[in-house]
Amino acid sequence: MTTPATARPQDRINAYWTGRAPEYDDYQQRPERRAHDRAAWAEVFGGALPPPPAQVLDLGTGSGYVALLLAELGHDVTATDLSEGMLARARAHAARGDRAPRFLQGDAVEPAYPDDSFDAITSRYLMWTLREPERALAAWRRLLRPGGVLALVDSTWFPTGLDRDTAPDFVALYDAEVRAQLPLAAASSIDATRDLVAGAGFADVTLTPLTTILELDRRFGVAPDHEVRLQFLLTARRA
Repeated sequence: MTTPATARPQDRINAYWTGRAPEYDDYQQRPERRAHDRAAWAEVFGGALPPPPAQVLDLGTGSGYVALLLAELGHDVTATDLSEGMLARARAHAARGDRAPRFLQGDAVEPAYPDDSFDAITSRYLMWTLREPERALAAWRRLLRPGGVLALVDSTWFPTGLDRDTAPDFVALYDAEVRAQLPLAAASSIDATRDLVAGAGFADVTLTPLTTILELDRRFGVAPDHEVRLQFLLTARRA
């Protein structure tokens, strides 16, 4: 993958995920664990969100896994990402379904929606690669209606540093300048994410370890060059 050396850090991140989109999405759809995954993630997000139909914004949607699941559960979902490759995959999935989210290109740090627009905001695997998380969280809080729910899933993927991933595209595009803008990328504890959410003014900030997902990863394995790691659901509320 070739990206100009002068590209902005966010453009390099976008280029990485566009290049990864086919492999990443195919892995999400593995037939041997598809039904298990769907049931597990439906329980995770279904239990965290208001009853359907709620107005939901799924940020950093990638190939649309969570957005599509939430739409199937009866929610009215808008989903955004900056990677055109990921959005192409998400839209292809949506075209085959009866109930589709709206997949739009958009920046999770600066979502282009009016205040008080959504009942819930979700993301999965976004926080670690999010620039300016304090700014993003302030925006998300404004977008939620009073009492609205924030539901994030992530883990500490690189607790010993991003050098663990030696894939050429990752090394080239998640370079030193990019890494310097991602304060959660090499966090050693999920408490770093929790503290940012609490500091942004959210109420009832709660961390839940996702042991069901951990057991699925142990049973079926994880993507090549990845490690089995405990993931967490972080929920909070706009007071």
